[in-house]
Amino acid sequence: MQQNIIKIIVGSTNPVKINAATKAMAQLFPESQLHATGMEAPSGVAAQPMTDAETRLGAINRVRYCQQYHREHQQQADYYVAMEGGVDHFEFGPATFAYIAIGHQQQLAIGRSAMLPLPTQVYRALEAGEELGHVMDKLFNTVNIKQKGGAIGLLTHGHATRESIYTQGIILAMAPLLNPQFYP
Repeated sequence: MQQNIIKIIVGSTNPVKINAATKAMAQLFPESQLHATGMEAPSGVAAQPMTDAETRLGAINRVRYCQQYHREHQQQADYYVAMEGGVDHFEFGPATFAYIAIGHQQQLAIGRSAMLPLPTQVYRALEAGEELGHVMDKLFNTVNIKQKGGAIGLLTHGHATRESIYTQGIILAMAPLLNPQFYP
């Protein structure tokens, strides 16, 4: 019996994002063989998105770039997945989150991860132009945390990680693609 092969292009070379896409799709398609590959994909937004809208746009831009690149090179994937982490200041305070964009054929599905409240001192550093990963590395004396557990792992004492939140966000964003009859 031959397994169905699903090709996934992730709009990042960050292993956390590639692993999250692979784990999410493996849960959704357990009978399929997955081939996930990461590629550099520009977000077209600031290195540290500071609003909900900018973060969403970054994820969409990454997916569209991957799709366009593959069209131009006569290549094709079943799913194009991009994650863009960002921050915003809400009525309850500053928080970080990620947007997920998934391209499949002519469809584009958008989702958002859970939000992690941020300490005010961290948000102030971001407003001053720093990136979240660098701020957290300084605060917790870590190195390149954004390619590991992320701020989420540090602030939840490892009970959640950047990868686990991305994995959940991808699964939720896939709902319209898994049930197209309910989503026009």
